[in-house]
Amino acid sequence: MTTYNIDSKGTACPGPITDLIRAYRKASNGDIIILQATDPGVIPDSKAWCGMTKNELVGTKENKGEYEVTIKVTAKK
Repeated sequence: MTTYNIDSKGTACPGPITDLIRAYRKASNGDIIILQATDPGVIPDSKAWCGMTKNELVGTKENKGEYEVTIKVTAKK
C-alpha cells in the first residue's frame, strides 16, 4: 500500500481535483490519497468525485482554512 500526500494549498478549483486525479492515475487499489488544500470547495468536490468513481472517502478535516481529504482507492480496474 502506498500513501500519496498531495499538497494543493494555494490553488483554486479545479486545481485540487486535478491534482487528485493525477495521483489516482498512479495509484492502485488499497492505496491512500491524502489531499491538502485551502479551497473550501475541495470537500464537496472530493465527495462528489468519490461518488462518481466509487472510491472510498475515508474522511475530511478542516483546520483554520486548511482542508484535508483522505481517500482510499477501491475502484481501479
